[in-house]
Amino acid sequence: MAFVVAVAQRKGGAGKSTLTANLAAALAGQGHRVAVLDTDPQQTLARWAAERAKAGPRALPFVLEAPAGWRVPAALDRLRGAHDVVLLDTPPHADTDARIAIRGADLVLVPLQPSSADLWAMDATLDLARGEKRPTAIALNRAPASGKLLAQVLAALDKRQLRRLEPAIGNRTGIAQAFAGGLGVTEAAPRSVAAGEVRALAEALMALRRG
Repeated sequence: MAFVVAVAQRKGGAGKSTLTANLAAALAGQGHRVAVLDTDPQQTLARWAAERAKAGPRALPFVLEAPAGWRVPAALDRLRGAHDVVLLDTPPHADTDARIAIRGADLVLVPLQPSSADLWAMDATLDLARGEKRPTAIALNRAPASGKLLAQVLAALDKRQLRRLEPAIGNRTGIAQAFAGGLGVTEAAPRSVAAGEVRALAEALMALRRG
């Protein structure tokens, strides 16, 4: 049965879709059978998939569907048995649709940019996951290598004893460039620092399944 991961964050602009796409590409590159459900009405990943269809052999195969919120449970039931991991890109503001996606997940992965606004907004997502009795993990996204704000955010996460996956994903232009071309950075620039970070994060994510 698939490991189902809902990528969720109440605040828009946290990088949910980009992180989901890059994890999907990295996991496919590691030999996993991957499916992605784009449940965000903005349909960012569906548009990314259209670019991906033009990307040629670098674009590794995985399933990508875009069901409406109430159709998500049926899509999950259909995909679980044939895949190793299913990633759900969830809407930032539609509580009902996000709740449906989170309810069907084994884990809620919360992208967090190191800013006070993102940290505050994260609470609504954690509350939603807690209400559905789903475990959570934090993925630092677009993070600087160091700095006072980063240290403050890390201290806040540690104080609250929130599980955080390592490594953080740095604020790297290569990720955005790859996404614009319908690729993950592990496909577009496999030897880059960004690709190494994404592969390591994908491995840490799958380790939670084993743990």
